Amino acid sequence: MLFDITRSELADIFGENRIATVPATAFPPSTADSKGACLLQTVGVPTGTLHLREPDEDSGRLPLVQDVVDAEDFEDASQYAGEWPVIGWLLNAHLALAPGTGKVHAFDADEETVQELHTDVSSLVQVTLRFQRLLDEFNFSGDAGDEEADFERLEREVERIRQETSSIDPLPFQDDETVWSVVGEEIAAGQRFKGHSPGARSLYG
Repeated sequence: MLFDITRSELADIFGENRIATVPATAFPPSTADSKGACLLQTVGVPTGTLHLREPDEDSGRLPLVQDVVDAEDFEDASQYAGEWPVIGWLLNAHLALAPGTGKVHAFDADEETVQELHTDVSSLVQVTLRFQRLLDEFNFSGDAGDEEADFERLEREVERIRQETSSIDPLPFQDDETVWSVVGEEIAAGQRFKGHSPGARSLYG
């Protein structure tokens, strides 16, 4: 794993009730014991920006790529991609775990494109953690005269996440078209602040 992340670290930041996991029984037998699947089972992902897939009510399993998109429509997809479990949803992309490599791939059904989004699941958890923490904790001054400085400060925080992530895993922000690059742009523009976070209260009252 590229990043060392523990369940207790997530719980200290977000609380146990905001951590989503996937049960081992939801994965295909060939995938359940992989490092990525084990991380999703034991550590989990903070909820909010990223949505983990719920197992099917009848089968108890995660859908496979072939269940949610026509893998043959994706020119760059592996010939085995249809058998990969879909672990989450981010923006308009299905996130699938490739058990052979441990990489997380993003399938955009509208554009019929697939990208390698993370080198491993720890990278997915790390980026989700950092963006979600920024959304939870960033505080605008609330002073109209300081609005420009506030957004410059927010942009610097987003850029820091991009750079520090890319120094270890270049995939999440490899270009401006990745789903994480788009999420970062939205956050820097003052979007995605929800609920009772300091940022939401400052922006929306």
